[in-house]
Amino acid sequence: MPNHPDYYLPIMPYLIVPSAEVFIAFIRATFDAEEKLSVLREDGTLMHAEFTLNKGAIMFTQATEEYPVFLGSMFMLVDDIERVYSKGLVAGAVSVQNLEEREYGKSAGLKDPCGNIWWLTKR
Repeated sequence: MPNHPDYYLPIMPYLIVPSAEVFIAFIRATFDAEEKLSVLREDGTLMHAEFTLNKGAIMFTQATEEYPVFLGSMFMLVDDIERVYSKGLVAGAVSVQNLEEREYGKSAGLKDPCGNIWWLTKR
């Protein structure tokens, strides 16, 4: 019987980012992400990482020749969207959708410094 960590969800994104250091700095600064697991390759680059953020989990690795960059787009419900959106911009993201009220709630979109898109909606 598998023994998975309690933060594992039925489905989780797995990204291959161009710079693990940049990505980690962004998710920590923007979402207060917490590192759960980090495994390095022999050359010191990140082979596998698991972080929790906003009651969710994300996995990622540093891109290599064998595993090229593979970015993603995430949808996230957040309690304080103004704060998260602002923190994201300060952490190097660019807005792809201005923060405003929509028919489904207050929402915005950010492109992180690695190129991933984060769609935010107020919980």
